This record gives sequence, structure tokens and C-alpha cells, in this order.
Amino acid sequence: MVSLLAKRIDLALNRAVCHRLTAGFVCVVALFVLTSFAVAQLPETPAERLAVQLKAFRADSWFLPDDPMLGFVEVPAGPFQMGSNPLIDPMAFENERWSDLRRQGSVDLPVFYISRLEVTVAQFKAFIDASGYRAEATALQGELNHPVSSVSWTDALAYARWLEVQLRESLNTPEPIKELLANGWKVTLPDEAQWEKAARGTDARIYPWGNQARKDRANYSGAGTMAVGSFECPECPYGLSDMSGNVWEWTRSPYQPLPFDSTDDRENLSEDALWVMRGGAFNDTENNARAAVRGAAEPGARRPFIGFRVVMSEL
Repeated sequence: MVSLLAKRIDLALNRAVCHRLTAGFVCVVALFVLTSFAVAQLPETPAERLAVQLKAFRADSWFLPDDPMLGFVEVPAGPFQMGSNPLIDPMAFENERWSDLRRQGSVDLPVFYISRLEVTVAQFKAFIDASGYRAEATALQGELNHPVSSVSWTDALAYARWLEVQLRESLNTPEPIKELLANGWKVTLPDEAQWEKAARGTDARIYPWGNQARKDRANYSGAGTMAVGSFECPECPYGLSDMSGNVWEWTRSPYQPLPFDSTDDRENLSEDALWVMRGGAFNDTENNARAAVRGAAEPGARRPFIGFRVVMSEL
């Protein structure tokens, strides 16, 4: 009896082992098939692989945002209040004062289009790869969907000029953009009045989202850059992202005292020692995240906290 029971137990164990081995074999085969299928579905070209990583960007348009205007947002024509009133904004710096007689001034701007996001590493890399332009190696070492940094003022202008040519020539460029460029508009850096209006709108707010600092609206007082558009900001005018924090942004304005005049020093731009940058960076405190704050750097400066965005405008 014991012997018969032992044989039955042994047979049951053998069957269980057999089932496990069979199930294991089936799993291995299934895993092989699924892996083969997945590999077959992987993008084959570097551009396609980047597109998978950057789903919100277009691989066929130099990794610009995947929306009907390739990330360019209209800022309507009209006036806005530029500069800071220390009675409203106690953190205002002296260089934000409009003049000796006035704290703020009105600037009336024509319509322009500004990029919704800061220029990314992927976008700048597309420029480098296509043009052979020589830039700082560290500019290409960040995450692909982070803002490019360690770029000089001249690097930023070179990217803008290259992008304009691509947009003029590409079959993938949306018709509204083609029409603007055909009418003489340029892709360039924003001047500081365009930048400030885009950041704060027409109600003279202190920050792009309002009058109080908010860590849930921008990347400041932090340790490093974040992916562009990481912070939702429904209160921000014109639907722009990262106008505060992440990286300082170059403008095409020479640094000089307000009041702002778009024609100032236009004939001697190459002789100016410093160029305005705006918006503060990830390593700044809330006072430099304000929309009216004015920074400046020499045109050859390449710093890990300086980047840029571009505009389309009539110059």
C-alpha cells in the first residue's frame, strides 16, 4: 500500500514538473514572439527614435512643438505697462524703473508670434547636425526635452536665422507661417518689450500667473532644468510656458536704461557690451522669477542657466 501511494505521489510530482516545464517553454516562446514584434515596431531612424521620446514634438519639423503653428503663439497688437512700480512690487530693482519721473511706461507693440516653449536640446541639436555650426559641447548634453543652455547670444541668433531658412523652404511648414515669412517677417530673438508683454500680458502683473510667487507654476529655487512645459499655468497670458525660471532667456535688446525704445542703438548693436536676458533660471529665487526683472550678459557668455526662445515679427 505504501509503495503504491509512493508511486502515485511520484507520478503526480512528475506531471506537475512537466506542466511547469511546458508552461515555461510556452512563456519563453511567447516572450520571444512578443519581443520580436516589439523590436520590429521600433523606429528605424534616429529621427524616428527621437520622436518616440519627444511625443509632443515633430520629427519632420526639427522637433518643434506638434501643433498647428509649430509652437508659435500670437501676441495681439496693443499697449502694455512695462517696468515695475515698487509701491506694488517691493522686490523691484532700480533698473526696472521707467524713468526719473515715472515708475512704469506704456509701450504699444504690433502683433508678433512667440514660441510657446523655450528652445530645447533636441531642437538645437537638429540645428547643429544640419548646419555644422560649432557650439559649446555642453549645450547638447542635457535631456532632449529640456531647454538648451550654455548657448551664447550669437549661438541663439544663429539658430533663429537657420530656423527661418528651414521654415521658408520646408513643405511641412504651416501656410500661416509661410505667408508671414513671405511678407518679410523674420525669425529672431524677442526684444525685451516683446518678451515682457508676452510674460505678463496687459495688466502689469508681477509674475506671469499673478502677483504672488508660486512654486507650482515655474521652475525656480531648484537644482536644475526641467522639461519644457513641465508646469501648467492656466493663468499665464497667451498660453506660454516657462516665462519664469528654468533658464534665463536671451533677447535682441542691448542693455541700457529704460525707457524702452526699439530703435535705440540700432546702428551700433555690435558695439554693445551687454545684452538683456529675461525670466530668471532654475537656481534663482522668486525675485528673479518676476516678469519685469532685467538681467544682462556679454554676447559670448555661455552659462548652464542661460537659454532662449524665438519670435516671428516684422522688424
